[in-house]
Amino acid sequence: MANYEFPVEFLTENVISQTYLMEASHKFDVEKFIFLGSSCIYPRDAEQPISEGSLLTGPLEVTNEAYAIAKITGVKLIQGYRREYGRKWISVMPTNLYGINDNFDLRTSHALPALMRKFHDAKINQIGSVELWGTGNPRREFMFSDDFASALLHVVENYDDEAPINIGTGQDISILELSAIMREVVGFQGEIVWNKTVPDGTFRKLLDVSKLKSLNWSPPHTLAEGVKKTYDWFKDNYNNARLSVNISSR
Repeated sequence: MANYEFPVEFLTENVISQTYLMEASHKFDVEKFIFLGSSCIYPRDAEQPISEGSLLTGPLEVTNEAYAIAKITGVKLIQGYRREYGRKWISVMPTNLYGINDNFDLRTSHALPALMRKFHDAKINQIGSVELWGTGNPRREFMFSDDFASALLHVVENYDDEAPINIGTGQDISILELSAIMREVVGFQGEIVWNKTVPDGTFRKLLDVSKLKSLNWSPPHTLAEGVKKTYDWFKDNYNNARLSVNISSR
């Protein structure tokens, strides 16, 4: 929703920040630079799992087009610095990330932390049901942020190419299945109500992580383990968690 409602902020603020970071890094002769993109840079109807080669081969998902264009600009800047100035800089495309210190604002957060907060709030406030959007059938790939950090360190030491490299788990799960895991971890005993008037969005978005696997790296945590670690932190730090995030600064 935030992507769709604030296209100006998502496009301009990302382009400005990444451009200035690269310019300053080049000026001060930074040897290694990792640009973090997003799996949303790939075409809406890309073949699954999505390979790095599918970039710019089709139309983008309309709801996050502005953000995707900003990130594609960053990929092209990295390639430009490599070609024009010989920089050994790389671009990585992470899958959906979650973890400790995540954004738990129900309007601007991603699916997993939003589900976690909904179940937690319902449990604490003794609410009998939780409403979730869509049918629950769409499939998504989720990666624990600690695992992503581990992958980044491995990639920066073992990868050097102008083509982006995907970082993910190589496994996806339906939102229905994710809600079952979340419900168990949180300990919510009430009913789940699916609001099918809300569109599901892209049905599946799974990254091809063949390149990453060829570098001999795999994620240390399962999804259930990562969710439990995140929830343990969230319930212990609820009052200090990011429960309200203001996207628009204009």
